[in-house]
Amino acid sequence: MQLHPECPFCHPVYDLEQRIVFETANCWFLQHEKAQGVLEGSGVIVPKQHRSSPFELTPQEWQETQELLGLVKPFLEKIAPDGYTLGWNVGEASNQSIGHSHLHVIPRFNDEPYAGKGLRHWLKKPENRRPGQGRDER
Repeated sequence: MQLHPECPFCHPVYDLEQRIVFETANCWFLQHEKAQGVLEGSGVIVPKQHRSSPFELTPQEWQETQELLGLVKPFLEKIAPDGYTLGWNVGEASNQSIGHSHLHVIPRFNDEPYAGKGLRHWLKKPENRRPGQGRDER
């Protein structure tokens, strides 16, 4: 199994604040105590093998990611979210801070200050336009 000694997702048991909530043969759903202060119920689905991005996942890892999503949703229903944001950050330009592929599962609530603002809200702001790029007419 390909693991990286410095990677927190390769070794979740070494972080006492990291909790393995669900596990399949090749993937975990993890929740970290520090994230729960702002993003209640949030967690990540990660392959056990070190993969830099979802583009490297095996068909089995994709299948188990879907299987874990099926377990996570009923688990999170106990906190009664009004919606979910699911997302992958791939590479530094997208703010991937841990170089191990991970799917964010973030319950969303109507009473949040940023309710109704998904990933595209921030990315589509005019100030995010690349320098020298013309106006997008779409």
